[in-house]
Amino acid sequence: MDSRKPILWVHEEALGPANPALQDYPNTPGLFVFDDAWIQDQSISRKRIGFLYESALSLPLTLRRGDVAHEVLRFAQRHGADAVVTSTMVDPRLQRIAAAIDRELPLWMLDPDPFVNLPKPPRLGRFSRYWREAETVVWKGF
Repeated sequence: MDSRKPILWVHEEALGPANPALQDYPNTPGLFVFDDAWIQDQSISRKRIGFLYESALSLPLTLRRGDVAHEVLRFAQRHGADAVVTSTMVDPRLQRIAAAIDRELPLWMLDPDPFVNLPKPPRLGRFSRYWREAETVVWKGF
């Protein structure tokens, strides 16, 4: 990576200490944004918002709420950043946000270690649906 002064964008698919961006750039300003559109269309439960909030508080991040791409770019500008570092994602919504950020500022995505290697791509949506597919693989060796 050519960047000399990036910021980190941590999203909900890698909201933990194993996030490769946090590991590779430990002293870099990081941001998590609660997506207003996601919250307002009620596609996320209050319980999930609470979980995300508690998870974000345990990390060295600044928390914001609003349009994710706008907030990430504003945070980058505030810190004089020349790039954004994040982890790869599978959610199409997050991919669209990443593309919007990348149109304005170089975006580097780092691959996280997968929680589990599924034989086929996971079905997105509810965690319980994902867990039904992942559980058999997770417990297979026990």
